[in-house]
Amino acid sequence: MPILNIKPTHKPIKTYYAEIKEYERLGEQNEGIVRAAFQGLLQHYCRQSNLTLLCEKTHYTQEKRRITPDGEIVDTFKLPYGYWEAKDTQDDLHVEANKKFAAGYPSKNIVIQSPTHALLYQRGELQLDLDITEPRNLVRVLQGFFAYQEENIAAWHTAVAEFRDRVPELGEELATLIETERQNNPHFQEAFTRFHQQCRTSINPNLSVAAVEEMLIQHLLTERIFRTVFDNPDFTRRNIIAREIETVIDVLTERTLNRSEFLRLLEPFYTAIEQTSSTITDFSQKQGFLNTVYEQFFQGFSVKIADTYGIVYTPQPIVDFMVKSVEHILRTEFNRSLSDTGVNIIDPFVGTGNFIVRTMQELDPISLERKYTADPPELQCNEVMLLPYYIANLNIEHEFYTATNRYVPYEGLCFVDTFETAEDRQMLMFTPDNTARVEKQKESEMFVVIGNPPYNVGQVNENDNNKNREYETMDTSIKDTYAKDSKATLRSQLYDPYIKAIRWSLDRIGEEGVVAFITNNSFIEGKVRQSM
Repeated sequence: MPILNIKPTHKPIKTYYAEIKEYERLGEQNEGIVRAAFQGLLQHYCRQSNLTLLCEKTHYTQEKRRITPDGEIVDTFKLPYGYWEAKDTQDDLHVEANKKFAAGYPSKNIVIQSPTHALLYQRGELQLDLDITEPRNLVRVLQGFFAYQEENIAAWHTAVAEFRDRVPELGEELATLIETERQNNPHFQEAFTRFHQQCRTSINPNLSVAAVEEMLIQHLLTERIFRTVFDNPDFTRRNIIAREIETVIDVLTERTLNRSEFLRLLEPFYTAIEQTSSTITDFSQKQGFLNTVYEQFFQGFSVKIADTYGIVYTPQPIVDFMVKSVEHILRTEFNRSLSDTGVNIIDPFVGTGNFIVRTMQELDPISLERKYTADPPELQCNEVMLLPYYIANLNIEHEFYTATNRYVPYEGLCFVDTFETAEDRQMLMFTPDNTARVEKQKESEMFVVIGNPPYNVGQVNENDNNKNREYETMDTSIKDTYAKDSKATLRSQLYDPYIKAIRWSLDRIGEEGVVAFITNNSFIEGKVRQSM
């Protein structure tokens, strides 16, 4: 990254010293108060550098020790760029730095400062040790801190720019190839038709051929990432859905497609992802990185499908708060805990797995082992979109491996439309294994429902052919409850996916339990008050 143009005469620098002087006048010396001045300085130059300052975000070291830097600077892909620790004027910064590094704090690029002094460590070595009451020294620290960039991250951003240009091109080529084979290759036509019918049965009866083709394309373009980044070479064999899709891909590649040769254009991107991910030691950071890679890929390649299901991703601090809140409510209202036997937990719209992973982290190791391996599991979740389903599967299995040091396949994840599970009928849900999971889930009594439901009142363009589907059981349930008692004039909005999610969840827990969903002020102040 180019060296920032920072001068002692610039307004942010002058503002910093004015704030420090005011704290001195008021007699304030505690780091929790005086650090605000340096925090403001970092935030200003982060904005100039297209970076973000995250304050007091908790991480876990490879030794599973909990660390909470005062500040973590991340780029647009949530890759860690640098760290910041604030101290009192009375603190010996060298002593404090040694304590932090011994506890597992990163030393690749970190500023440890007090109102009078600053240390800059890079690549584990002390680079600057300066009195920052002198503005020119403060400028040196800031310039050195923001000029740092690891080679693999620079290579990653270069690869991303190329990847964005390549994806539509490769996607179109694959779509053309699949369409040609569907018309001219009877063997592939048979395999594709069977796969399409499986998707329509388990996901959406109105699912188009184009949507199924896109699932195959997504799998082809991302399968290597899942195998290598998660160090799971057997992913396509172990995952019950990936295994089925590979069967269709095998037919496609029998005579027409050389997978390795076709994807050679993306080799720099794959390599950059693998190298970048391998340098991240905290798995929560790796999850954030991969989730962002997924979101940026997915939003650029599958906007309509994302819109149909109202996909919205949840910031990690909100996930943390919700899991802690559920545990608090269970203890205070039910004298129970997330760890207790019989407290079955489900995220019906799991996305990439953040809520279930965070819940697993809340459990003690013995309880996690029991709830994860129970038959049926006491930790369950559903996903209807292919790529987040893959990522959730890998995230959850990796979290269990991290906690227990052994790999156990996760049996609690279903590839299914959650609202479809309310229907009182048996059907083949994609594969026999997936069907068995769905049936076990339907028979389980749930006590906690947690997650981020889909948001989507309706479609912008009726011609998009991705209109929200209707569900007989869910629509009847809403008609007999919310719509019956509603005084709203636009009762059709009561049938949107978010309202369905609330109705489904309340039906699912029965007489008692906890439902914890993301919502917004307009919903609380408007629709709920006026319509329900």
